[in-house]
Amino acid sequence: MGTTDNDLKLIDNIRQNLGRSILGKPEAIERLLVALLAGGHVLLEDVPGTGKTQLVKALARVCGGVFRRIQCNPDLLPTDITGVSIYHPKEETFVFRPGPIMANILLADEINRATTKTQSALLEAMEERHVTVDGVSHPLPVPFVLFATQNPVEFEGTYLLPEAQLDRFMMKLSIGYPDDETERRMVLGSHSDQAYLRVEQCAEIGDIVRLQERVRTVHADDAIGEYLVRIIRGTRAHPGVQIGASPRASISLMTAARASALLEGRDYVIPDDIKHLAVPVLAHRMLLNTEARMNGLTPEEVVREVVERTTVPVRLER
Repeated sequence: MGTTDNDLKLIDNIRQNLGRSILGKPEAIERLLVALLAGGHVLLEDVPGTGKTQLVKALARVCGGVFRRIQCNPDLLPTDITGVSIYHPKEETFVFRPGPIMANILLADEINRATTKTQSALLEAMEERHVTVDGVSHPLPVPFVLFATQNPVEFEGTYLLPEAQLDRFMMKLSIGYPDDETERRMVLGSHSDQAYLRVEQCAEIGDIVRLQERVRTVHADDAIGEYLVRIIRGTRAHPGVQIGASPRASISLMTAARASALLEGRDYVIPDDIKHLAVPVLAHRMLLNTEARMNGLTPEEVVREVVERTTVPVRLER
């Protein structure tokens, strides 16, 4: 069964509302929606002022649910994120006081400004969907999606994200500068840093959970699975790659492709779903060897090359 008319209308309303918060970026909006419906975390890497934080705020406002924001800095402690157990004298017991991580949509602004110890506090939440404080496990709300931002050109006072954490982000996105016409509209119009306030809530968090469950029912033919695996194995066999895409990357790419199909109103995955998402899902998980880096090769270029060389399946069963 494909996406219902009500679901398509809901998705279209979400798209239109997000378009009011950031102009001229339909691809970024589409990929953020793919990640949300796939239940995957997103790393937004771009220079300041391109609308990263505003877009996530708008997404949270449109979808409802609990939204929290963490402004990362070197003084931030793991307990500032996860929460802390405080002794209650009257009850003579420890009471858990939850941190901002207890949210449906969590924005970690400038995540690379947090120390590696604090960054690692997010690992358990990103993978297991719960946090452990003083030996007690606390489940996170459903759904839980982390959106993290970082500035790629600022290195002083920052800490590199470890490979294990990068691998837990379903996508790494860059919004980029607007084109000439869009920037002219922004300058001459009333678009401001508070544009996200103009969006309206058009969904309940229960709607998002329902759509996430629908994603799992989207059909992927065996030929699609084989095509995806050939791409993954191609990243590992590339002569310029030291570490290729992981098995977690395979699962993430298939889940994202299913979510993309659902957003397009289909109940089956086609090769284009995988091709369009291969770079944002795979590139940030790969490590190039020294020779490739010295020659100016990038992971994004490697993924595009592998996708172009991989034969697309012709016959699919639906």
